[in-house]
Formats: sequence, C-alpha cells, structure tokens
Amino acid sequence: MPIVIAVLTAIAGAIWWWVRNNPREAIDTARDAATTVRNAPRRLAFRRQTNAHPVQGIDDPRIAICAIAQSFLELDTLPTIEQRKRLHVLLRSQFRCSEEEAEEMEVLGRWLVTQCNGAREAVPRLGRRLHSIDDGTAWESLQDILAPLVGEELSSAQRDATDDLKIAFKRRM
Repeated sequence: MPIVIAVLTAIAGAIWWWVRNNPREAIDTARDAATTVRNAPRRLAFRRQTNAHPVQGIDDPRIAICAIAQSFLELDTLPTIEQRKRLHVLLRSQFRCSEEEAEEMEVLGRWLVTQCNGAREAVPRLGRRLHSIDDGTAWESLQDILAPLVGEELSSAQRDATDDLKIAFKRRM
C-alpha cells in the first residue's frame, strides 16, 4: 500500500509541476478534455442507436465532409494549428454555420477518423457513406473544402485517398 501511495504522489507531483510550467498548454488540454466529456453522451447514443460502425450513423453530409478533410490533413503527418484553423474557416464559410457548429463538426469528425483506425481507412469508408447519403451531389462541396485545404501539391497518400474517393463516388479516374 505505501508503494501505491508513493506512485500516486509522484504522478500528482509530476502533473502539478507540468501545470505550473506550462499553464497555456494545461488550459488547452483541460478545454479539450471538457469538450470530450461534453460530447461523450452524444457518442454513446450514436453507437447505441445504430449498433453498427459509427460512420454508418452519419446523416449529415457536412459531418462526413469535415471528417474526410481532417483525415486528408492527417494522412502524412499530424495537422498543424494553422491547418486546423484553415479547416475551421473553410467549414464556416462553405457551410455557413456558426462557430459552435463548426467546432462540433470538427470534434465529431476527429472522433470518426479515430473510430476508423486512422486516416487511411477513414477516407474510403467516409467517401462511401457520403456518396450513399446524397447520391454523389456532395462531390463539389467536398472539392471546395479539400482544394484550398491541401493546395496544389498532393502527397502520394493524398493522391491514393483521392483515387479512393473517386471510386467511392464512381467518378472517372
């Protein structure tokens, strides 16, 4: 028992030291944790309702587009803060949604990408779901988000993901 208490004390001390030395990062981490806790009931209800993979429960094409955009950013490396901000601005301008709606779509999109076990598996699955939701009419909206987000130079993983999307939308290569 004394060993358990010593380990817990050491962990608490390390956390306290980290918070004291990095207050801004600690506040951001706490805000992310609060967002996760706030959205947890929705995620649980999302799973229980469909009793299938969470991507199959998407009914809003905007959420699928947001998740695809996030997975495109994560294909090679983790996205930078600048890329996340650009995605947020694009979502708000293209979909004409509020700040809170855009944040909620981003959180849900990130969660969906993690449920697909990463960005590589997420793009084809989300593409198929997006095509089935609206019969391919969201292709232009998807391109309006992806083109300014990733720019002209696509990595090989992003080119493969684009090919997967074309297959999902039954577009010519």
